[in-house]
Amino acid sequence: MIEQFAKNVDAGLSKTEKTLPSKYFYDKNGDELFVEIMNMPEYYLTRCEMEIFTTQTDELIASFQASKNDYFELIELGAGDGSKTRTLLEALSEKGYQFDYLPVDISQNALDQLQQSLQRYLPQVSVVPKHGDYFDMLGSVKDSHHPKIVLFLGSNIGNMTDPEASDFLYQLGANLSKGDKLLLGTDLIKPADVVLPAYNDESGITSSFNINLLHRMNAELGATFDPDGFVHAPEYNENEGIAKSYLLSNKVQSVEIAATGKTYNFQAGEKIHTEISRKYDDQVLAKILVKTDFSISAKFTDKKNYFADYLLNRN
Repeated sequence: MIEQFAKNVDAGLSKTEKTLPSKYFYDKNGDELFVEIMNMPEYYLTRCEMEIFTTQTDELIASFQASKNDYFELIELGAGDGSKTRTLLEALSEKGYQFDYLPVDISQNALDQLQQSLQRYLPQVSVVPKHGDYFDMLGSVKDSHHPKIVLFLGSNIGNMTDPEASDFLYQLGANLSKGDKLLLGTDLIKPADVVLPAYNDESGITSSFNINLLHRMNAELGATFDPDGFVHAPEYNENEGIAKSYLLSNKVQSVEIAATGKTYNFQAGEKIHTEISRKYDDQVLAKILVKTDFSISAKFTDKKNYFADYLLNRN
């Protein structure tokens, strides 16, 4: 894990336009900060998707076209704290569906917290945590021959470029069978005055979340980042519907990383790209799906039309 972390960091910081993979936001402190982000007044995404899950639960379940007589696997990629999913799990259980819930996450801490929470509140639900990479975990259940419903919520797909998202969904489809389902959470394209505060809140939580990546590299890779030497710098292009987060160097500085055995130089004003957050509409998603095995079979939105959960069918 540390070796791969170091390799990815070196590759990103060696580029002319420096980058760091957003998946490394999520250590224990990063997990806690992201829970805070989801509860921020500015962060509409979680509330809007939660609204869909709580007000359209029966419609969501109906769209799955699952039979109460047939066992299925409900697989959640990047499960996090599972707050939205709990409503769905409770409804499925009460309606008499037979299923296992397989939360998949790269964070063991997040999985541990989720399993403890579900044991407390929904002890009747069978929970089988899967720690690791999405495709490794999907591969481990690929041959189970049970119908699968995959949840990929919170607009996590938005952390990919369109070509990356298309490839991701193609690979995801390759691990599923015809008739399997994918519920895909997507943030919809909106004006900058709605979107940007979600990535640059007044309390500075999103700033702490971004800066935490420097603390993690210091702790795990033996890096010498000065966290005060960088500032959180988000941007949003309303025309293309893409928000980006950067760490901006506020001085000329050099950083040594023991795990890579290298020194990285930064100019004042130089940026490290840490995250992309793509926003969607029907046309954007349709283009992404062209080279995949999925087609859109249903769409659920919140009252403000800020967020959509698309039900995709594996053809």
